[in-house]
Amino acid sequence: MTQQAQAEVDIRDAEGALLPKFVRSVEKALDAGKTKKVRRLAGNIHEADLADLIELLRQDQREQLIDALGDDFNPETLSELEEPVRDQVLEAMPPEQVAEAVRELESDDAVYLLEDLDESEQSEILAKLPRPERVVLQRALDFPEDSAGRLMQTDYISVPPFWSVGQTIDYMREEEDLPNTFSFIWVVDPAHHLIGRVPLDRLLRTKRPVAIKDVADQELHQVTAEQDQEEVALEFERYDLISAPVVDADDRLLGVITADDIMEVITEEAQEDIHRLGGVGDESISDTVFRTTRNRFVWLAVNLGTAVLASWVISLFGATLKQMVALAILMPIVASMGGNAGTQSMTVAVRALATRELGRVNALRVILRETLVGLLNGLLFAVIMGTVAFFWFGSDTLGLVIGAAMIINLIVAGLFGILIPMALDALDIDPAIASGAFVTTVTDVVGFFAFLGLAAIWLV
Repeated sequence: MTQQAQAEVDIRDAEGALLPKFVRSVEKALDAGKTKKVRRLAGNIHEADLADLIELLRQDQREQLIDALGDDFNPETLSELEEPVRDQVLEAMPPEQVAEAVRELESDDAVYLLEDLDESEQSEILAKLPRPERVVLQRALDFPEDSAGRLMQTDYISVPPFWSVGQTIDYMREEEDLPNTFSFIWVVDPAHHLIGRVPLDRLLRTKRPVAIKDVADQELHQVTAEQDQEEVALEFERYDLISAPVVDADDRLLGVITADDIMEVITEEAQEDIHRLGGVGDESISDTVFRTTRNRFVWLAVNLGTAVLASWVISLFGATLKQMVALAILMPIVASMGGNAGTQSMTVAVRALATRELGRVNALRVILRETLVGLLNGLLFAVIMGTVAFFWFGSDTLGLVIGAAMIINLIVAGLFGILIPMALDALDIDPAIASGAFVTTVTDVVGFFAFLGLAAIWLV
């Protein structure tokens, strides 16, 4: 077993987390200034493991670790770091070291490193690169954020259609400047327009005299450089792709996106949706207290506003509440059930919109389904809560009131849990961002109004 493989076995527990013993050993070595021990502990571990270790250290220890590793620091570690930590690390590194790291990375990872830096910092680092590499990275940075142009690798193998299989194989054997890994040979015309692709396995099984154009696939599933990375991820999922060519408006080949890049996009998008549904935006566990407070404050303020609106509705029935204390006891149940039911519908809708499973074709069917689900659940819980209210307070009318309010609120929760995300999506607003606040407001207001309004009519 190699030293790196042994290190990978020893530094993680059965659940995949870094062992506390290992992390503490590195921290103690850093605090004691034992550079050799730091290099022995962390100098040969995988870049993903090193990234996790850096994120667990204090900011000053992160800088000490990179200094201690020196030439053993793997630049690919930078592309594995959470954004806030990565920015801190890059700020601590001299531009020369960052430029050297950028040179060693694949183009897509290099762009990921540079894209969030200030323009002045980008220019300073790019200026230290050879012109061909600088031009490639600058062109990628000119594409919109989260686009295929930012995500693509510009290192790929392309050959003219008139080459033979033998010529192509000989070219790959003799050419030194080739991508580290690749699955397809891309066939292009003299103007670099994309014609087809040849899988490596087919290339190796075909006789040498055969023209490369005769074994090329015409079904390419190409994407444009301006296309959003989430749309590209859906293409990969829909057609089981392992790579896709990126072209410009004239169908000229610019780069290639591979499955490992898409896996990161899918993970990031899913994480982003979960965070936004919780009202925490692009928050990371590595964020500072100030940044975290700032991110959460906005949505807490929105929720405060919706809570005030719900309280105002309650205040309209102050006289009713004074006459029957039982209403104040049961009231939160109606609102809570509506909020939970609305959240269920909303979560399904947000994810379906993100994966393009919900659209104009099936929108009416899905809306009807969620409304019927709300009705059936409302009837079931109306029976349950009506019975509870009767035995609790000895009032059959109170049981009918809370049962009826439960039915109304769960129907509204199912309906608006699907309508609100769809409406936001139609307005080009990310439904994951604002759906929660709106759905909660609707279910609270309707729940309180229905319960207290029916009580005012039937009980008082």
